[in-house]
Amino acid sequence: MKPLSSRPDLSRRRFVQGVALGSVAAGAGLLRPTGAWALNSPGQPVVLSGTDFTLDIVERSVNFTGAARPAITVNGGVPGPLLRMREGSTVSLRVSNRLRVPTSIHWHGIVLPFRMDGVPGLSFDGIAPGESFLYRFQLRQSGTYWYHSHSGFQEQNALYGPLVIEPAGPERHPTDRDYVVMLNDWTDEDPARIYARLRKQSDYYNFAQPTAADFFRDVREKGLSRALSMRRMWNEMRMNPTDLGDVSSYTYTYLMNGAAPAQNWTGLFRPGEKLRLRFINGSASTFFDVRIPGLKMTVIAADGQDVEPVPVDEFRIAVAETYDVIVEPQEERAYTVFAQSIDRGGYARGTLAPRVGMTAEVPPLDQRVWLDMRDMMGAMPHAGNGGGHAARPGMGHGGMGHGSMDHAGMDHGSMAAAPAVHHARSEYGPGVDMRVDTPRSNLDDPGIGLRDNGRRVLTYADLHTVGGPLDAREPGREIELHLTGNMERFMWSFDGIRYPDATPIHFNTGERLRIVLVNDTMMNHPIHLHGMWSELENPDGRFQVRKHTVNVQPAQRISYAVTADAPGRWAWHCHLLYHMEAGMMREVVVS
Repeated sequence: MKPLSSRPDLSRRRFVQGVALGSVAAGAGLLRPTGAWALNSPGQPVVLSGTDFTLDIVERSVNFTGAARPAITVNGGVPGPLLRMREGSTVSLRVSNRLRVPTSIHWHGIVLPFRMDGVPGLSFDGIAPGESFLYRFQLRQSGTYWYHSHSGFQEQNALYGPLVIEPAGPERHPTDRDYVVMLNDWTDEDPARIYARLRKQSDYYNFAQPTAADFFRDVREKGLSRALSMRRMWNEMRMNPTDLGDVSSYTYTYLMNGAAPAQNWTGLFRPGEKLRLRFINGSASTFFDVRIPGLKMTVIAADGQDVEPVPVDEFRIAVAETYDVIVEPQEERAYTVFAQSIDRGGYARGTLAPRVGMTAEVPPLDQRVWLDMRDMMGAMPHAGNGGGHAARPGMGHGGMGHGSMDHAGMDHGSMAAAPAVHHARSEYGPGVDMRVDTPRSNLDDPGIGLRDNGRRVLTYADLHTVGGPLDAREPGREIELHLTGNMERFMWSFDGIRYPDATPIHFNTGERLRIVLVNDTMMNHPIHLHGMWSELENPDGRFQVRKHTVNVQPAQRISYAVTADAPGRWAWHCHLLYHMEAGMMREVVVS
């Protein structure tokens, strides 16, 4: 455990729930009712629609925790205005920088010319203080997306907003009401200070370290010998079974449409109506598990693309992903929209209700679940069967002590094993603290904390994009990259090489490629390829679902097909902001 003197001087309750007052200084318009599309529900974001948009990036004072702090906003709101556009139109967005530092906006998931992508140093120079930049592109898609800064830590400072592109034709799933539900993590701290703390002490914000009480519980449940073996294993590896996220609710307040839990964003309905909820995870670092107790959700779109409808009780939304769901409340009662963080330290919360002021019970946070062997070893067979190893640099395979591994509760039969992988020479160095030799390749695992929880939880295996792949060709070339890191040193990379030291990856214009990603770490990594669709494949190599952000679970191997139809220079990175800053990014050149 960290000494008490090193803990942030914050009130846990305040940061989990926030304070019950308006989040942005008066005049920003965030809490005013909006037009018909938002159906006059309080707390809906300002809506801008059409083909010509004027956006000002400006600093504003916000108060989510009882203390005023500066935020970087679009048009003064947190989140920024909801931009509504129509498929097939050409849009112009004039973005003016009212800050004292350069800035940018990236249109996440939008297929566009690379000069309009908004990544400083790759697609343009950024927007200098006092200057403006005109983004102009044609919309060749529809669905739910979002926009955010790609400059430094500005995304963590609230420079983000939702974006909805209406289809050129009729909606596949018409509804009575349509709401954006944008999830974010806010901190009163300077994000640069958070990053510096993580570099110095990677578990600085993790206060759920294994305790003596946990040890005695394991002794009761597993016996002394097994409990000692488990502790010895984790200590030898210098890894933490509770390391589910880098930054926790000890500094984060979780927001739903710019409202802290105590502020309770509300979406109105009449019993019997059909509601479309467009969930966007615009966080810098937080995965959310979303459910609405008392209501079944039907997932109808993933990352803006229509999927065959899937009824679920709960879904995990990785950083930068979007999911559209339909709910049909029949009763004259309130329902809680509950989004708990993956580490179970806090939550975002809102309400669906027939009238303003109604509330429903907020469910308790689920119990935190420790990482197990599938999250470290992948598809490793039972001990003694000669399976793969998650080996630390410099460790012989025997040094892992497989006989001491705890396999309780693991369903090895469901973990499809990928072929044994090759590790690049660059993976053997101080920036890589583990390598997975036999990753699992199954897509039907909802992930740590959601397995066998008694609820119907969405997995990638449930998602099937309507219409199939955009390109029916079989990939002619394969590129394999490993997601690597040293958790103790907070070093993150592809193939053990940090972004500043890596050479660009080249795609040939028009070619169809297969991308293979192997996660050699115990953390989830949402990987975002700019400019092109990632068409996820199932373990048999068949098309599954089209996405712009693909989450790769710990010790997992996934593959997706890409058609290199977008000439230019593109970013390819982990969308955990602090991982990208630490080096988990590459440049892709399509030529």
